[in-house]
Amino acid sequence: MGGYFFFFLISGFCGILYELVWLRLAMAQYGVTTPIVSIVLSAFMGGMGIGSLGAGMLIRRYGAKISFPPLWLYAGSELLIGISALAVPAELIIGHRLLSHLASSTEFSSVTYSLLSGICIALAMVPWCAFMGATIPLAMFVVHSDPRLQSRRSFSFLYVSNLLGAVLGAIVPLAIIEFRGFHFTLIAGMLLNFIIAFSAFAVAKAHRIGSEVAPEPNVPARSDSNQGILAVLFMTGLTSMGMEVVWIRLYTPFIGVMVYSFALILVTYLAATFLGSSAYRSFSRNPESKTWVPLAALSLLAVLPVFACQPGDMNFLVRVFLGIAPFSAAVGYLTPQLVDLWSNGDADRAAHAYAVNVLGCILGPLVAGFILLPRISERWSLFLFAAPWILFGFSNFVRHYSSAAVWTKRTAAIGFLALTLVATLKPKAFESLYPRHVLMRDNTATVIAAGKGVSRVLLVNGVGITTLTPATKAMAHLPLAFLDHPPDSVLVICFGMGTTFRSALSWGIHVTAVDLDPSVPKLFWYYHSDAKELLRSPLARVIIDDGRRYLDRTPDKFDVITIDPPPPVFAAGTSLLYSTEFYAVAKKHLKPHGILEQWLPAYSGDPLLRSSIAQAIKLSFAHVRVFRSMEGWGFHFLVSDWPIPERTAQELAAKLGPNATTDFIEWGPEATTPGQFNILLNNEFSVESIIAASPTAPALHDDRPTNEYFASRYLKSLSSQHELGNARSIVLGETATSTPR
Repeated sequence: MGGYFFFFLISGFCGILYELVWLRLAMAQYGVTTPIVSIVLSAFMGGMGIGSLGAGMLIRRYGAKISFPPLWLYAGSELLIGISALAVPAELIIGHRLLSHLASSTEFSSVTYSLLSGICIALAMVPWCAFMGATIPLAMFVVHSDPRLQSRRSFSFLYVSNLLGAVLGAIVPLAIIEFRGFHFTLIAGMLLNFIIAFSAFAVAKAHRIGSEVAPEPNVPARSDSNQGILAVLFMTGLTSMGMEVVWIRLYTPFIGVMVYSFALILVTYLAATFLGSSAYRSFSRNPESKTWVPLAALSLLAVLPVFACQPGDMNFLVRVFLGIAPFSAAVGYLTPQLVDLWSNGDADRAAHAYAVNVLGCILGPLVAGFILLPRISERWSLFLFAAPWILFGFSNFVRHYSSAAVWTKRTAAIGFLALTLVATLKPKAFESLYPRHVLMRDNTATVIAAGKGVSRVLLVNGVGITTLTPATKAMAHLPLAFLDHPPDSVLVICFGMGTTFRSALSWGIHVTAVDLDPSVPKLFWYYHSDAKELLRSPLARVIIDDGRRYLDRTPDKFDVITIDPPPPVFAAGTSLLYSTEFYAVAKKHLKPHGILEQWLPAYSGDPLLRSSIAQAIKLSFAHVRVFRSMEGWGFHFLVSDWPIPERTAQELAAKLGPNATTDFIEWGPEATTPGQFNILLNNEFSVESIIAASPTAPALHDDRPTNEYFASRYLKSLSSQHELGNARSIVLGETATSTPR
């Protein structure tokens, strides 16, 4: 069976690779929103479930009639999966173009656009993902058809190898993407699938496995001992995937918002699941072995992240391991054992059980993201996911245990221990660091407004977003003052504290602000006393959506578009607001002689990164001017396809009306408007000087997000003492909470 282990190891590697890359490509086409992420993951898992069920049904109906080697069916599915590596991205682009064409004549609401996007994503992904889901029942059918390989535990054998491949698939592609981009990574996955397919064809031809008519599947009769197993499989899928959503929100303040932060959670989950499944394969010689230990432990292990994520000096790796690994290992032990117990080696029954588990995997993130987290804290969300395992202890679903009552009591006792620990030890939550704060929850994030006076801060999922700083005022006043015509409209992408939105309104013009998180604009009042009055103004409009997606679905054009991507600049998804593709979309929504202002924080202390973003801007616009911020820790890029006028500080100040003047000097550092502008004009840089610091850097594209994938660069920087602190802060996510942005 060694060949099958290799096949499924590579297949698991490619499956995670495709999931990660397709998710990112879908976000580039349809927006970085919670519904879109949920749709992509649901389409991926749903397709796998459909494929598993469909393959099982076909095997049951036609398995005995097949006169060719069954391994050919498996090889064919891997071949089609390889083709999907190129087909899905192309289909996502086609769907986006169709939506953009429709949006050019009709302005869609965010909900309508999400629904149409979901249809496009499902049509692109579900058919291909079905072939991924079909691989396990097809491989089990091959094993069942060969008398030399038949095993009651064939599912767990394939499951373990698939998990090991998935662990590698969550790590290795990150390096490939950094050096060669997303599409090259997909091609690498495609070639690996082709290798599996042709190797399987070759093995079938050499050994003629199953060339005789396959024997009638020996389907075990249902028994009372099997009742409830599918319910438990459903719950393992629902709780593990639902808790993964909770983990991300719970751990973000401690591990950051980088691609590598999320990869750390995913790798820990997959690796621990693999170890748990391997333990079942190694120590449990038959599916009937007692499952009470991992089952009873689940309710307790589910709440460990609450204790691992208390504020303190605990190492971030220790936090992740202690909180995630024990629960994942227990689920890893249970899942293959239960499928083996249900299927007894039969492919159709295994496909049915696996599909039920996948259904739980689909519903879990939806329950966590749209029902629990918008309403209750992360800790109580985890406890609710733990609660069903207490109930399963009472129900005693495995009735063939001779001492069932004992195991039931133990299971319930451990479950209640979990509740007792939470109730009595009362672990502190992250927001306890801010005695004075306002907290809001929604399906996107947990948002905290904290502090008082000029020290007020805004945190999204524990990450510092912005402070009350003159730089956010300059994001509006600087480009508006440089216009060669009276402005009428401004688009602010990323609301933050609302300072830029407020400053633009001080010009007495129409201002539209777009933010991804619905809770962020609701806290506008915390930072500005005139917030309610401004929001009632007929000139003000706030849109909850992804900024890039909003531009895709609106026909409106603006005199100024000002962009302040969420920090840190290394955060996952931020490249979609720095790429040449984004600038191409934004240009279509600038009025003639309009200006786009792009903010780049100074703590992006990587010359390659600054050069990469500067090149993307220079490739996209004919005219570029760059000014260091008044505080000296960031850059304002002013760009346009028309010449940006040369103006003195006095000329710029004269463009501001009384309200705008008062707003601009409200927080200093100079007491006069010309003095403020002088600071900016005296710190102008040429875009060429930024590019020259790393001339070989690639321009930032959607396919090559140099800001998000940086591991090799910072591993190299560890050898330089002056870069050590900067590299450490970026890798650990400390930048997000320690910088003013």
